[in-house]
Amino acid sequence: MAAKPKPLILIVEDDKDLASLISEQLEMAGMVTQVYHRASNVLRFLSNNFANLLLLDINLPDQSGFALLEDLKKQNLQVPVIFLTGDHSEVYKVKGLEMGGDDYITKPFSFPELIARIRAVLRRAETAYDYHITKNAALSQETFDFCGATVNPIRLEIEFPNGNQTKIGRKELGILTYLTSNSGTVLTRRSLIHAVWGIHADVRSRSLDQYIVKIRNCFTKNNCTLDAFRTIHGVGYIYDPSELN
Repeated sequence: MAAKPKPLILIVEDDKDLASLISEQLEMAGMVTQVYHRASNVLRFLSNNFANLLLLDINLPDQSGFALLEDLKKQNLQVPVIFLTGDHSEVYKVKGLEMGGDDYITKPFSFPELIARIRAVLRRAETAYDYHITKNAALSQETFDFCGATVNPIRLEIEFPNGNQTKIGRKELGILTYLTSNSGTVLTRRSLIHAVWGIHADVRSRSLDQYIVKIRNCFTKNNCTLDAFRTIHGVGYIYDPSELN
């Protein structure tokens, strides 16, 4: 039985020394960490990658932690958040929790307590989110075949017949999952957007098409044909591997 993957914790903290110390302690506790000092870099990462938890300072150089959480919500990027801040204001604490923060820890703090709280949120999140990285795709699902390549949701990776392994983003995974789950059916662009981004997401067809281009380029680069995946002009797409039989 494969070992459970270590949780990825994003540490968003403008104090570089403190961020480094937190990272060291969390990795000693069996977690994987990435440190960011600016909110914009976090948003860019989460737009294409999965993280188990966000350890978020409120006061950042480019925008507040509250504003970052709002931006994540607007893009329908769901990730558990623990606010970590030196501000002891009850007003801020209430605001953070009402915005959807899973916990609120004030500095100074002890590392055993921080680790215990992170683990508590991760336990709750495992049930609540079920490791979903888009509306329709989860890290817990089994590998599946798409046009002769093997898609591995847990690793966010595609393995091609030539042996190459290529990382993919969460949206590409969501698209491949939806196409495979509805093989043989013509899918409109709108249905794909609703499946991957959510029914209330403000995403245009052009954005979807750009992700499709990424998928096509990835397969072409690895000499893998996409004969079973076709564009239905003016409508959307169809994935039908039975046409090749």
